[in-house]
Amino acid sequence: MEEKLIEKIMEEVIKKVGAPNIEVAPKVEVARKEKKLCGLTEFVGTGRGDTIGLVIANVDSSVHEAMKLDKKYRSIGIIGGRTGAGPQIMAADEAVKATNTEILAIELPRDTKGGAGHGSLIIFGAEDVADARRAVEVALKELERTFGDVYGNEAGHLEFQYTARASQACEKAFNAELGKSFGLLVGAPAAIGVVLADTAVKAANVDVISYSSPASGTSFTNEVILTFSGDSGAVRQALIAAREVGIKLLGTLGSEPVTDTVPYI
Repeated sequence: MEEKLIEKIMEEVIKKVGAPNIEVAPKVEVARKEKKLCGLTEFVGTGRGDTIGLVIANVDSSVHEAMKLDKKYRSIGIIGGRTGAGPQIMAADEAVKATNTEILAIELPRDTKGGAGHGSLIIFGAEDVADARRAVEVALKELERTFGDVYGNEAGHLEFQYTARASQACEKAFNAELGKSFGLLVGAPAAIGVVLADTAVKAANVDVISYSSPASGTSFTNEVILTFSGDSGAVRQALIAAREVGIKLLGTLGSEPVTDTVPYI
């Protein structure tokens, strides 16, 4: 009698508690994996930062001329992001290293969906459309890593990027020296960025390449950007020191700044 009573109680508990978990969990998992496709040959994929990857196999001659692209490259790969510029540029830098392509253009529109920073537009050039497509694929995949040290809250964002060997994207966007260790930091609002720049340079022996502020070097965005080079260890040390300070400062304006992926520096 007692055993039957216990069994009935357990059945009721499972109905009330266990059943919803069994139904909800698969739906959540499906939602996470769902990706939208459009069926167009130009579409390659999407990535973090509202980023879309596209390819044009043979650019119309009049458009090609209007864009002032190198005539050598008829095929182009396109990376366009609404949120973020540094992650897309660093991802493109890795894509160029891995493919037979060249960076033809990098533009930083005022965007971030109304936030403090930039969006991005990056054009790869290739003689073969397969190379252009591959570059876009590599860049989209790299965004998972390059967004790792982007931290944000309701008041602004922080960004820290590092590469042991700068390539064409870093050179074109930031005048980085090819083949040399390169670091980039962003603080938004700009007031925080000023402190981060000072913190980074004081923390390690690095050489400043550029300093950008709202009225100089950005699209009037509310951020300060510092780029620098040097020994690999020194560049990383400078970024880590700035990151620690930045998270504390931005946190005073709202919730604790977090990244939604995995830090890599």
